[in-house]
Amino acid sequence: MKISVIGCGYLGAVHAASMAEMGHDVVGIDVDEAKIAQLAAGTAPFFEPGLPEILRAGLASGRLRFSTDFADAASADVHFVAVGTPQVAGGDAADMRYVDAAFSSLLAHAKTGDLLVGKSTVPVGTAARLADLVASTVPGATLVWNPEFLREGFAVQDTIQPDRLVYGVPEGAAGEHAARVLDKVYASAVSEGTPVIVADYATAELVKVSANAFLATKISFINAMAEIAEVTGADVTKLADAIGHDARIGRRFLNAGVGFGGGCLPKDIRAFSARARELGKGEAIAFLDEVDKINLRRRTRVVQLASEAVGGDLAGKRIAMLGLAFKPHSDDVRDSPALDVSMKLADAGADVVATDPQAIERARMLAPHLTYESSIEETLRGADVVVLLTEWPEFVGLDPVAVGSLVAGKRVIDGRNSLDPAAWREAGWEYRGLGR
Repeated sequence: MKISVIGCGYLGAVHAASMAEMGHDVVGIDVDEAKIAQLAAGTAPFFEPGLPEILRAGLASGRLRFSTDFADAASADVHFVAVGTPQVAGGDAADMRYVDAAFSSLLAHAKTGDLLVGKSTVPVGTAARLADLVASTVPGATLVWNPEFLREGFAVQDTIQPDRLVYGVPEGAAGEHAARVLDKVYASAVSEGTPVIVADYATAELVKVSANAFLATKISFINAMAEIAEVTGADVTKLADAIGHDARIGRRFLNAGVGFGGGCLPKDIRAFSARARELGKGEAIAFLDEVDKINLRRRTRVVQLASEAVGGDLAGKRIAMLGLAFKPHSDDVRDSPALDVSMKLADAGADVVATDPQAIERARMLAPHLTYESSIEETLRGADVVVLLTEWPEFVGLDPVAVGSLVAGKRVIDGRNSLDPAAWREAGWEYRGLGR
């Protein structure tokens, strides 16, 4: 099929390359000339496993190209809009300027019979508003909302082999036709039995934000239990193991630590709360405000643990930070707990030295005052405290005996509860985990 993808950031670039990998003829469009030049040259502008390979394959096959000209979307019949919805400056709501601008530019080149497919995470009610705009601007074109459920680090897999597909469509024949077209777009996944949920616009919009809200709540719940565990002597990891055996609860994402971050969960739960207040139903999800507060408290707790480890005064102490990205297998530092804690420690006077396999350059743009090392050994050398905040395999797999000779003080704070406490203690380290 002939497809355009408007917006070539984390979501759009992966979607465009994946659509080409699935056999479609795709043009990716973005107003950022530097980003488009990189993509057109076969270079991914961010780290995502598997993306460079399918990007180069799509370009080589001729099925994938990139442009800054919206007119190049005119040849497509299905248009995906995948631009960002960041948190608005000075508030919690989603900033809809980029979505509105993308649709405005796209509609100038859309035609009767086209399918316009929103993938951005938006406040409920957005699709209905945009459907009216589409109908009044290009009669016969149809708007669909098709939320994404990508995990950074697994985004290519999640696009080509999704765990579910959700289509928010209008009522009647137009909606039935739109669903059939999307079934063709995702033909390989549909043929393999991927569940397809066809719903109205509002439900499709709510699926994404409610999924993120539930996940954030689950993470903050176990972190709330970690706060109780820390003052009672309990072990939150064993607690999670025990309650995770209950099939109604489950063990996945029940890991206490420094909390969640990235470009989705934090801003999405805040935007959801803001939209609920606009709808006069703020009390229905008021608990999300506490979910957010619990999450942010975990970052402060790591700073407290580091301070305690060196006797209460961080000034001049060398702190080795293992991790900058908000999660492993990504270079994304948006609202990253690891980078946030690093900056808080530096603000407290510590000499922070940080490393990450992929995220150093992105972190440097946001926090140029920190010291960065590409080598784990150089990061650890002379450290008074080691803090692990992104559970990259190379960090989790460190030998506590071998690295003990590099540091000035054998003190480790395991912000992800991913190290073996017994092994580190046996090697002479003072080990502190969150909720352990």
